[in-house]
Amino acid sequence: MEFTAQMIASFLHGEIEGDPDVKVNNVAKIEEAQPGTLAFLSNPKYNNYLYTTQASIVLINKDFVIEKEVKPTLIKVPNAYEAFASLLQLAQQGKTVKTGIENPVSVSETAQIGENVYIGAFAYIGDHVKIGKNVRIYPQVFIGNNVTIGDNSIIFPGVKIYEDCILGNECTIHAGSVIGADGFGFAPQSDNNYKKIPQIGNVVLEDFVEIGANATIDRATMGSTIIRKGVKLDNLTHVAHNVEVGENTVMAAQSGIAGSTKIGKNCMFGGQVGFASHITIADGVKAAAQSGIASSIKEENLIVMGAPAYKISDYQKAYIGFKRLPDMIKQIYALEKEIKELKSNQK
Repeated sequence: MEFTAQMIASFLHGEIEGDPDVKVNNVAKIEEAQPGTLAFLSNPKYNNYLYTTQASIVLINKDFVIEKEVKPTLIKVPNAYEAFASLLQLAQQGKTVKTGIENPVSVSETAQIGENVYIGAFAYIGDHVKIGKNVRIYPQVFIGNNVTIGDNSIIFPGVKIYEDCILGNECTIHAGSVIGADGFGFAPQSDNNYKKIPQIGNVVLEDFVEIGANATIDRATMGSTIIRKGVKLDNLTHVAHNVEVGENTVMAAQSGIAGSTKIGKNCMFGGQVGFASHITIADGVKAAAQSGIASSIKEENLIVMGAPAYKISDYQKAYIGFKRLPDMIKQIYALEKEIKELKSNQK
């Protein structure tokens, strides 16, 4: 399907600079774009590509300063990245959405299925499950007894949702993720064996939560492991039992949160960030990739780095010293040698 620059600008409420009738039928990265595609520019690292790109249309920020002639038609918007995301969402909505129940599937007679639901082949829907309207459940999904799934949610292939878990509206769970497996609870015994502690709680995902592929969220020992509204967890993340993650917090791949830790809202964590158990993280905290957070962070909007993690400005100063260690060691050896020579001469 083709769109003109005028149509796109009208949808985005943007300002056109160039040919309003130029057409595109696909999107591309600005450095790889070909004629007939639309690209966007928001990262200053890619500014030079604006003058060499073959894209027919480029979205740019209104405040971008153009230094020389450009070939593509430009659409100026307040935020090019957000505008591009809006276009991708529009394209996604235009795709055909399946409905109905494929065969073979196993759907309990006690399950409640909403309108316009799609259930793919080899899916299993347990007893007393409640599935809202417009939900898409792809093949080979397991949904245990007493699970609730809100409206417009998407469960991709191979997801496992254990009994009693609750998913809100417009949640997305990507392939291979496990929601509600037992928390890691074992009591050490006098003979050095471990006795399993039954995990009788559940997992609650509030509205607009998205969980990446092959992520795991453990059920609570008692009560609930809670992922608040708007949280986004990347692939291969792990959330342990009785954790609470605050609203609109985002976490990159391979990060893990140990049991009973409370994460504030609007936090951002890079890849492979680890959290110790039973700590509290304030709202707005950011952690650089591979940070190890061993104790509570009480200051809101703090940026931390390192393992153990501490304030990023202090870490960067310390790292400068660390990089100089080889030279400093040489200087120390040289000084020791000089001191020995001086002592020897004095004798």
